[in-house]
This record gives sequence, C-alpha cells and structure tokens, in this order.
Amino acid sequence: MKRRQLIQAASGALVAPALTSLSALSFAQAAYPTPGKPITWIVGYGAGGNADSRSRQVAKAMGQIMGTPIIIDNKPGAGANIGTAAIVKGNPDGYTIGMGNFAPLSVNQSLFKTLPYNPTDATPIMLIEKGPLILMVKEGSPYKTVKDVVAAAQAAPGKLSYASGGIGGSHHLSGALFESVAKIDMIHAPYKSGSAGATDLLGGQVHMMFVQMYEAMPMMEAGKLRAIAITSAKRSPLLPKLPTMTESGYAVEVLNWQGLIGPKGMSPALVKQLNAVANKALQMPEVKDKLLSQGNELGGGTPEQFAALIKAETVKWTKVVKDAKIDPE
Repeated sequence: MKRRQLIQAASGALVAPALTSLSALSFAQAAYPTPGKPITWIVGYGAGGNADSRSRQVAKAMGQIMGTPIIIDNKPGAGANIGTAAIVKGNPDGYTIGMGNFAPLSVNQSLFKTLPYNPTDATPIMLIEKGPLILMVKEGSPYKTVKDVVAAAQAAPGKLSYASGGIGGSHHLSGALFESVAKIDMIHAPYKSGSAGATDLLGGQVHMMFVQMYEAMPMMEAGKLRAIAITSAKRSPLLPKLPTMTESGYAVEVLNWQGLIGPKGMSPALVKQLNAVANKALQMPEVKDKLLSQGNELGGGTPEQFAALIKAETVKWTKVVKDAKIDPE
C-alpha cells in the first residue's frame, strides 16, 4: 500500500506542474492583446490605394472587436518588398501584422534577383479578398470582343499595346498570360501607376489595359471605356452581361488577392486568435458591403487555406514570368 501511495503521489507531483504550465499558457494567450497596447498593421503600398483602404477598413473592425487600437503603417516601395520585409521580420508577438499581397508573396521572388525577405517565412493568417481585372478599351475602339483583339494582334504582330501600372503587377501579368494563351505578340507599356496607364488608355496612347474592377466600373459608368471581358472564373454579379476571358476562348484567370499575414515564427495560438477576429471583421456590414460593392470576392477561411492559395499562385506565376522572360532589373 505504501508503495502504491508513493507512486500516486509522485504521479500527482508530475501532473501538477504540467497543469500549472497549461493554465499559465492559457492565461497568457487570453491576455492578448494587452488592453490599450496598439497593434501595428503594415501596408507595403502608399496611402489611398486599395491595399491601404482595405487595410484601414479591416483593421478598424478588428480593433473594435479586440478593444485595442490597430495603427496603419504605410511602407511603400520596391514592389511592396519593403513593407513585406518589415512584416516578415517583425516581432512574432502579435503586435506586428500586415497586408500580404499577390505580388510580394507569389510573384516578386521570380522577378527580383534578391529579396529582403523570404516569402515562405510569412505567416498566413487569413485571405481578405480576391479582385478580378477587366480587359478595357477606349470607347469607340474597333475591338468589341476578345477575339477581335486576338485577330488584330495576329494580323499585326508587335503593334497592339497594353498598359500596366508597372512591371510584374497584376495588370502586366494579365497581359503576359493573355499573350501566352492566345499566342500573340503585343507591346507592354508600363506606367508608374495603374491610374497613369488608364489615363493614357483614355487618351488613345495605348490600345487596351487590364484594369482592376473597382477602378474600371466608374470609367465604364462614365462611358469613357468599354469592357470586353473579365478575368474571374465566373461572371461578376455586378456585371452579369460581361463574359469571362475563359468564356471568350482564352483561359486567362487572374485574381489580385490580398490577406492578413504575420511575421515568421508566430505561435499557432496567436494565428488562430487573429484568424477568428479577422473572419468576424470581414462579415461586418461596413467591411463586407464595401468589398462586394467593388466587385471583389470575399475572403475568409483558415490560415491553411490562405497558405495553399499562396503556394498555388507562386507556382502559376513563376511559370508565367519565366515564359514571358519578364525582368524588372
């Protein structure tokens, strides 16, 4: 009996510290975030753009849910590499998070000879949105369908031009993928911004441009540009008469996505907590309604699903960049 009691006592002594440690861990997790301690949300693009405005909408909602301020810190430059590096290399304590985008997470590693971060070091938390692009021409252009564009490009190789907001962005890669799928040769005209490219499209300096849907709709409503096709897998509920590129005979599917990421080495508990808050924020009317009104697809889901998207997109765009021999340097 004495021996059995000793064994039970020893077992209890081993279990007690473990339970104490688990309780302490649970308490530490529950304490995040510390009330009033601000969380920094880094954006790799300048103020006023879509990445910035969406970040502010989601961050405000998440801050309300968690009861702590979330401060936006814009760090633009180098194709969002500067801002993304700041996120990835930040302290993984949950007080540094940021917007992870299509280009810096899945494209730039194929474009730049070196990066100030490793894209696979980023911690995916949640996809926020996917945004399709629309192939646009100036109102009055002779091109009314994708097949019209292809026929003209085949008749005059190297003559038709398409604008973009810069080398390696979604405008450019949409055009490069289109050239590859349709087996045509066009001139890429990169600008410093998407709006600058659209301005020259309006002025007739270029023949076409793949424009972000949220930018394209006001131009269409004003009667200045004509939409030919959309790059989403299905037709947009906001533009039900506009065919997809795939329906038009050319499998060009491009969605310029962005989502919440954290630094390398974030604990699964923090990721889970932030994912739950971000999912809740995305369903708040002031966030969801604005996102959908711009023609974007609503994100959400698990960190694992976001990680799988990043991986698949990296494979896809690595091939496109290689085949098109795109080199920003």
